Amino acid sequence: MSFDVLIPARLASTRLPGKPLADIGGLPMIVRVARRAAQSAARSVTVAADDASIVAACTAHGIAAVLTGPHHASGSDRLAEAARLLGFSGSRIVVNVQGDEPMLDPALIDACAALLERRSDCPMSTAAHPIASAADFANPNIVKVVLDASGAALYFSRAPIPWPRDRAGALDPSSGPAPLRHVGLYAYRAEFLQRYPQLPPSPLETIEQLEQLRVLWHGERIAVHVGHGEPGIGIDTPADLEAARALFAANAGAGFA
Repeated sequence: MSFDVLIPARLASTRLPGKPLADIGGLPMIVRVARRAAQSAARSVTVAADDASIVAACTAHGIAAVLTGPHHASGSDRLAEAARLLGFSGSRIVVNVQGDEPMLDPALIDACAALLERRSDCPMSTAAHPIASAADFANPNIVKVVLDASGAALYFSRAPIPWPRDRAGALDPSSGPAPLRHVGLYAYRAEFLQRYPQLPPSPLETIEQLEQLRVLWHGERIAVHVGHGEPGIGIDTPADLEAARALFAANAGAGFA
């Protein structure tokens, strides 16, 4: 298996300004993320930044980075530009690791890339894990995914799906497999990564505010790796940042780069 990791990083953030450079245990968050991704089997890890200060922080810590345009509408657009700058093309596999997940399991990166390598019928892969909490099932900030018989995505939604008609949304292990929480980790074939931003946005994407629905709307397939553990804290708010700092402090030397 051969793949490359790209990490989009945007300096502006409504809820946490300057997020990529936020300090976690003495290092910028984006450096933490890149070092964690480097523990995977990727042949390269590169940050795709929108600001020279992010590139400088990466360079100072030996992390490869490229400067991309400041006005991309989405992380996928930023990744597509970075892939062009780096010469990634054809069937080469590119994994998009979010720049705000410094505790993502490197094994999950490997699994997502390996799944796409096996699934020649899919231009993309992603990950999910079972939902164990009724509160999480009902939470619109937690994205759910339902799969077909082959393990490809049928639909992603903020709504609780699949909805158990006779149990009013309750989680009941006896009724079948647990609902799945989508994990925002993606692998693309490089050719599709270039084509994806050119696809017109779909009405479903606009309603749900989920960019991956564009892929399904246009008839493409997304393979889904189902793991069994949560991927770690995603950092969106000052409270998330403090929680991550506490975890790093408590787990120093426990594998967090």
